[in-house]
Amino acid sequence: MSQLTETKVLEEIHLAATQGFCAGVASAIEVVDRALHKYGNPLYVRHEIVHNTAVIEDFEEKGVVFIEALSDVPEDNVVVFSAHGTAPEEYVKAKQRGLHIIDATCPLVSKIHRQAVRFSERGVQTILIGHKGHQELIGTSGYVDQGLLHIIETVEDVDLLELDETKPIGFLTQTTLSVSDTDSIISKLKLHYPDIIGPPKADICYATTNRQNSVSDIAAFCDVIIVCGSPTSSNSNRLREMSESLGVDSYIIDSVDELDFSWLDDKRRCGITSGASVPKKIVDDVVVALKSRFQNIKIFQDENIEKGIHFPLPNL
Repeated sequence: MSQLTETKVLEEIHLAATQGFCAGVASAIEVVDRALHKYGNPLYVRHEIVHNTAVIEDFEEKGVVFIEALSDVPEDNVVVFSAHGTAPEEYVKAKQRGLHIIDATCPLVSKIHRQAVRFSERGVQTILIGHKGHQELIGTSGYVDQGLLHIIETVEDVDLLELDETKPIGFLTQTTLSVSDTDSIISKLKLHYPDIIGPPKADICYATTNRQNSVSDIAAFCDVIIVCGSPTSSNSNRLREMSESLGVDSYIIDSVDELDFSWLDDKRRCGITSGASVPKKIVDDVVVALKSRFQNIKIFQDENIEKGIHFPLPNL
């Protein structure tokens, strides 16, 4: 007589230590809220203020108009530049059209812009590590002398670089990359170019690093991980990729409506994490859904290590 296999039922939810908006996202969202209050609607924002569907839809309901081209903003109007950073020529175009600029660029991205300018002033061949087409990378590229700029995405791209080793070489990184992938690229760059100039560690933002460390922590004992984040969010996608690379079934959802309970079949411990631009309410909604489905489920979470971090707001 064959022995019946015990069916596992979800018993525990493990929340990553970092949840909700990072300081840069919280600041950008507050900037738009205050600008709406001061200038009314329509309020024009160049590019999505942050990469999250719920945030964008909420602002659109309030009268925010997200545009890609400054020509879509009426002259002598107000325009907000997104948290991802904006190339310097866009500031020039905005001023030429009489637009009042409100700059919501994350301070950590602005730091990289300043370093890019310093590199170009010194004639440093600048290797920019990031995802081509991502708004942050596009913005940072604008601060580099185009004759000195080299963009790479992968370790393999290092072999394709054609640089003059008699002249200085430096590197910069997009802030929302995977820490492990970036470390691999930088290690190969240093192997090829021993005198390369760069920051003591990659310019991955603290919020991205914290979230990647937290998902690594819970992946050590969870059977499945749900990542709350939009498909356009770089840092959210890196969280899913990281947990999968650690051998844990991982799924990314934009809202609780996308949660598929079949993912939890035969699982006992579910980890939940979220990208830096995800409202905490989305995580809370997922927890409520799981508590409704699984009786007596236990919830665990360490203290949020980002508690109390705030960035100053720009002038409106």
